[in-house]
Amino acid sequence: MRALVQRVSRASVRVGGETVASVGPGLVVFVGVTHDDGPEDADRLAAKVAGLRIFPGADGGTEEPLGDREALCVSQFTLYADTRRGRRPSYASAAPGDRAEPLYERFRSRLGALGGVFGA
Repeated sequence: MRALVQRVSRASVRVGGETVASVGPGLVVFVGVTHDDGPEDADRLAAKVAGLRIFPGADGGTEEPLGDREALCVSQFTLYADTRRGRRPSYASAAPGDRAEPLYERFRSRLGALGGVFGA
């Protein structure tokens, strides 16, 4: 699994013109799943993201983890794009939706995060 983590003051996901999830201060986490990922990978990555010390502490440095802040997860198969050859990326390393969705949902629930609509 791969995660691209971004600290945000606020964020939302809109699908079909409707807001399906929004968060205040916290994280947006783009999550990609590959073929050989399993439940233990989702658990380990969720624990890692939750523990990242990327929020300002009392002295202004990045000292605090997610804690009580909110997180918003977005499924993102493009994190497994292979752009080494030609001009069209290959997504062969990304797991198909029926394999990726349960792992994405496990990651999201372990992190205690809101989520958009898988595959939207």
